[in-house]
Order: sequence, then structure tokens, then C-alpha cells
Amino acid sequence: MMLAGLALLLGGGEGLVRGGVALATRMRLPMAVVGAVVLGFGTSMPEMLTSLSAALAGAPGIAIGNVLGSNIANILLILGVAAVIAPIPAGAAGIEDRVWLAVATVLGIAVILVGLTVGRIEGTVLLAALAIYIWRALSRDAEVAPVPGIEGMRAARIALFLAGGLVTLIGGAWLLVEGATGIARSLGIGETVIGLTVVAVGTSLPELATSVIAARRGEAGLALGNVLGSNVFNILAILGLTAVIVPIPVPPGLSPVDLAVVAGSAALLLVALFLGRIGRGMGAVFVTLYAGYIGWLALSVA
Repeated sequence: MMLAGLALLLGGGEGLVRGGVALATRMRLPMAVVGAVVLGFGTSMPEMLTSLSAALAGAPGIAIGNVLGSNIANILLILGVAAVIAPIPAGAAGIEDRVWLAVATVLGIAVILVGLTVGRIEGTVLLAALAIYIWRALSRDAEVAPVPGIEGMRAARIALFLAGGLVTLIGGAWLLVEGATGIARSLGIGETVIGLTVVAVGTSLPELATSVIAARRGEAGLALGNVLGSNVFNILAILGLTAVIVPIPVPPGLSPVDLAVVAGSAALLLVALFLGRIGRGMGAVFVTLYAGYIGWLALSVA
């Protein structure tokens, strides 16, 4: 089940990247905008479905752990791997993209710390911020250079790539998470740790597949925009919508260290972008830090 899910994720990532690049070229949008809005939302769908299902099933540890764990994995693991494949220039993300990452991270941590439950009021605040984010992203005036072989792609073909890629990604993520979660629970691991690790990494595989494929294709802006957009959507859309539908109790298994890693990984990314680019060395540092965090979680439940 897990291997089948992984295969579907890789195929879906390829389709989503091709459709996203074609859409950007057809609409003359910058790659970072397509990555932040189209791919950011699309590849966050597994997280959306997983967190909402977990909250409805009375598993807040998985619901919140999935959102926070996915944001950590997106930056340290996914962007780290993508940077090792192909260095990512800071110019691939605008100042506003970086500001939104900071805003979403601060809001997400704040609504978790403000009380014992992330309720409908907090969820509404997050969704309002999401609406502003989408409006700002779509109102930018920028162009992209034509992409050979994709510029003339028909609208129906673009829609097929995007829709087919999304459906395949969601199906693949479901298969992988179902298999991995069953194994983890059989070992007696707490739901918050499952959410932060197995579920978070599983639902983040669409971002990994999309970003790695984008990096290999030389679309650094798409890879970075995908991660930035996904992290913003994870907090503003997924946490916000889930809380509006069903308030989420803050799980007791969530520690200050987890929140510190969420904030620290976002801050590290912003510093790396300020310094000029995310090179292969910095990418390796990101991946090493992620391995260290997973190791700490493993020791905490041992």
C-alpha cells in the first residue's frame, strides 16, 4: 500500500508541475505565484483532508500535528532536498511571499497558544488572512518567459494535467498515510507524534515530489513558491477551515519544542533567503536539522 501510494505521488507531482508551468505561461503569471497559489493549494489537499478527517474523528493530535509537522517537513526536508538537487536563488521568492510566511507562522502559533482550543473565532481569523493572501497573490503584475514545448498547450490539456495530478496526489497520499499510520499505531505511538511524523511526512510527499521535479526541471521559483504557498495554506486554510467546521482541542502531547521548531525553521528559511540563496550546503543543513528533530521525537517516545 505504501509503495503504491509513493508511485502515485511521483506521477501526480509530474502532472501538477507540467500543468502549473503551462498555466503560468498561458496566464503570464510569475512561477512563484503559481507555486504559491495553484500548487501550494493543490499539494496541500492531502493535509486538508487528513486534518479535517482527524478532527471529525476526535483525533486532535493528528489534526494539529499534521499541519505543524508538514510545515517543518516542507522547509527542512523538502526544500532542503530540492536545494541539494539545484541551488535555489533568493530572487525566486518576493518580499511579500516571505512576509506571508512569517505572518502565517506567527498566526498559527498564536491561535494554538491563546487557549486550550483552536475554535471558530480563531479559524475565521485565519481564513480572513487567507482571503487577503490569495487576493494579493493574484493581483501582482508580473510576467514569465515562454517555456518551450508548453507555451502553446491547450486549456483542456492544462486542466487535465492539473486535475489528474491533484487526484493522483490525493489518492497516493491516502494510500501511503493509511499504511504508515496503521504501522505506527500498532507500535503504540501517541497520535500527536504520529501526526508530526508519519502523517506529516506522508501528506507532504506531494510537495516533495512537486518540488524535486520542479528543481530537476530548473524551475527554482516553482519549487520555492510551492513550499512557501503550501506552508501558508497549511496554517491559514487547513487549520482555519478545520477549526471553523469543528473546534480543535490543543493536544496535550504537543510540546513547546515542536512550536519552537515550527518558528525556527521558518526563521531559518527567511535568513537563508536574505543571505542570497539556498545552496547545496544549506540544503544539506536543512535535511540534517530535520533528521535531528525526528531523532528527538523518537527519543521522546522511547
